[in-house]
Amino acid sequence: MTAAVSRPAADVASTHTLLGCVAREVAGPERQTSLADGHALVRLPRSAVLLRCAVARVSEVGAHRYEGPVQRLSGGTWSPVDAAGLATLVADELTLRTGVPNEEFTGQVVASRDALDRVLRLRPAADPDPTGDAVIDSYVDSEQSLVHGHPRHPAPKWRTGDVESWNTYAPELRTSVRLRWIAVPRSLLASDGPFDELIGVLDPPTAPAGYAVLPVHPWQYELSGPLDPRLRDLGVSGATLRPTASVRTLYAPRADLFVKTSLHVRITNCLRKNARYELTGAVALTRLLADLPLPAGVALLPEPAYRTVDLPVLDETYGVILRGGLRPHLADGETPLIAAALAAGPLAVTDPVGWWDAYTRLLVPAVLELWWTHGVAHEAHLQNVVAVLNADRWPVRMLLRDLEGVKLDVDRRADWLAGLPSAIGYEPEQAFNRVSYCLFVNHLVELAGALADAHPGVEAKLWAALREVVAETSARLGDPPRLRALLAGVPLPVKANLLVRWRRAADRHAGYLPFPNPIGDRW
Repeated sequence: MTAAVSRPAADVASTHTLLGCVAREVAGPERQTSLADGHALVRLPRSAVLLRCAVARVSEVGAHRYEGPVQRLSGGTWSPVDAAGLATLVADELTLRTGVPNEEFTGQVVASRDALDRVLRLRPAADPDPTGDAVIDSYVDSEQSLVHGHPRHPAPKWRTGDVESWNTYAPELRTSVRLRWIAVPRSLLASDGPFDELIGVLDPPTAPAGYAVLPVHPWQYELSGPLDPRLRDLGVSGATLRPTASVRTLYAPRADLFVKTSLHVRITNCLRKNARYELTGAVALTRLLADLPLPAGVALLPEPAYRTVDLPVLDETYGVILRGGLRPHLADGETPLIAAALAAGPLAVTDPVGWWDAYTRLLVPAVLELWWTHGVAHEAHLQNVVAVLNADRWPVRMLLRDLEGVKLDVDRRADWLAGLPSAIGYEPEQAFNRVSYCLFVNHLVELAGALADAHPGVEAKLWAALREVVAETSARLGDPPRLRALLAGVPLPVKANLLVRWRRAADRHAGYLPFPNPIGDRW
């Protein structure tokens, strides 16, 4: 028997996301999942709980598309479970599994659901502040379209900060902001690159004699408390900017410049601040990577300048990185879109396999070549890639961004690391896990799902096409052992977002679990 009940969209979506995390990180590796009668079954063995949810689309890698309420079997009856109830059941299981409780977990899942509900209710139907440039407005729309957030995080919309501030600055609510500006004595300034030249397009205020101007996210200014008496407040002024998917990075559409600010708000796992090594590392990596040969149609967005206050604590409070814009990489008729917006799907195209082949032949060889040939691990996850489509909506270019997510293999790039902060170095296994997870699992698994939502039955063809791309790339690179292993069917690594949240650890301490490899040899 099944008890029927209608639930708000935010609650249903939140339970789907949490159930998917449990299946991927807990029940799946323990062989406690199955498919039966159009439902995905997930057992929590330590607490003797059986869950199910109807499946709208079965995925070859377990990334099923759910529909309807998550249900629990009790007394022979399947009864719907809301987000709070499911979070409590998962918390009970994880407490038994780990021996460590987490009294925050259920509240974070509920808060995430409530935040999603607000977005669904308050999101404007259209952009209230368009530029009139259809290409750039489409790009801004893609950055501000991620209503549901990370599809594989247990509380994707959980974050610190009050509701009113989120309503003011959330990209999903199609917000616009103007920067707060402060004046910093030049004797207390840490800066590198052509900072003043670049921010000129933002129409900054004039600094007093002996000072330099520094842009600050207006929310960060509010959060940071009284201004240090050595600094001067120059107020809110200048160009209009749009919060991007990362919230703290702001894009100036008319000036075509990104401003990556510190924002002491915790979003999912991390406090979104610019550590000092990230400031200096971004500019240093921009210079080092500038001469690397990349395949045709692929570019790295540079981060050529940073500025902050050269004092403890204040350096992370006010640190700012400037990132190059999009227009230098666009030809007439081309439109840049953040990859995460494409993957939010369903993604309907006239030729899904051909479209996918064009997309992966741009992205995959570039990322793998950076890793193997140059020792550069780029985190090509869905928010770190801007796909450029031509007038026919066909992929023609890939823009890789966010140098915070670029690490260097300590064995292959010791020459560069000698002059860089140690945090930029990754051990070889760590580098490959990050590259492989971000590229194949976070990015391409979700994009394949979006295509399969619009084109039922296409998933197997997508994986076969991707296998060809990886095999050709591997051969061109001399068949690195780790790529040979992937082609032989060794599981992919998947980041454990649920378990790292349960442990209350920083994102950098997330472990990796085995994930079904859809491109492996079917022997």
